Amino acid sequence: MPPAPPPDAAPRPPRAALPAGIWVLGFVSLLMDISSEMIHSLLPLFMVGTLGASALAVGLIEGLAEATALVVKVFSGALSDWLGRRKGLALLGYALGALSKPLFALAGGLGAVVTARLIDRVGKGIRGAPRDALVADIAPPDQRGAAFGLRQSLDTVGAFAGPLIAAALMLLWANDFRAIFWVAVIPGLASVALLGWGVKEPPPAQPALRRTNPISRAALRRLPPAYWWVVIVGGLFTLARFSEAFLVLRAQQTGIPLAAVPLVMVAMNAVYAVSAYPFGRLADRMDHRTLLVLGLLMLIAADLVLAASVHWAVVLAGVALWGVHMGMTQGLLATMVADTAPAELRGTAYGLFNLVSGVALLLASLLAGAVWDRWGAGWTFIVGAVICVLTLLALGLRRRTS
Repeated sequence: MPPAPPPDAAPRPPRAALPAGIWVLGFVSLLMDISSEMIHSLLPLFMVGTLGASALAVGLIEGLAEATALVVKVFSGALSDWLGRRKGLALLGYALGALSKPLFALAGGLGAVVTARLIDRVGKGIRGAPRDALVADIAPPDQRGAAFGLRQSLDTVGAFAGPLIAAALMLLWANDFRAIFWVAVIPGLASVALLGWGVKEPPPAQPALRRTNPISRAALRRLPPAYWWVVIVGGLFTLARFSEAFLVLRAQQTGIPLAAVPLVMVAMNAVYAVSAYPFGRLADRMDHRTLLVLGLLMLIAADLVLAASVHWAVVLAGVALWGVHMGMTQGLLATMVADTAPAELRGTAYGLFNLVSGVALLLASLLAGAVWDRWGAGWTFIVGAVICVLTLLALGLRRRTS
């Protein structure tokens, strides 16, 4: 017979399930991502092939759209803090995203596409920070890593399901862009309905502070040094991880058939989706800086594999490592923002964090493109690995000085 446990050994209490609101927010993100990616995966082809746009026009429209989302994120997060409520702004943002979808189907020229794209990105900017703050408000403090990991995982499922659905419908309907854009309206409206009826917002953490200006100098001074350190680390991480478009370009260089190149992003997002929730749960149990270091080491490995790749199978291995890195770090950084920012300033904190990360992504992608054009694809990924090493040194310096 097995020995009896010692009398002072108490059984570990079962881990509580995540609140239902976290699951609902995850499925809201999944539905909206399916809707958006069904359109965005086809939009460059639609603009160039159907509307006669140039590649420069496509780049300008995309750049303007993403810049708009970055600016709006800061103000929407601050507004959610000032109001003391998150759900209404998140609902407005998702509604704008859903209402923009029919405009793509009706577009007869680039002007209509620009209008629809800006409305869509304004919606994304409005909902982003309040939604993340709402996740932090609903989730128990010891389950925030799991909560953000789950939301990110479901969001990423939508990111690869959307292009797959679009590709299947393109084959089924003989490349009828507008018909597919109309289908994309359905999951967009479903996400708005699910958020409206499925999420109950908790009361404000500190009602007495609701009417203070969250982006005033006095309010920003209340964000502690630990929060600003997370913002800096998040920016450094993003500098090291440029746009995933370069993964697609790298795959194209190694002989993957052109029609199969988009599957590279499907593979990356699949790995990301599968890994985000388990690593989110792990973040609730281990030191955050240790997990950040492991995530950087994973990105270094991905960069080195992609720099040396000469065969499509090696590229896929590098893409898989990239996806694991995303799963390890993205939910973790969101958790660290929630843990270091005051509850009444969480919307502002997420807005500022997203702004810095977005600017860093723009700079990283510009640097990657310049290196690619000047010295080639391999050096682009080597430079990314070097920035990872510099970020590791910054993390080590912080550990020594804290």
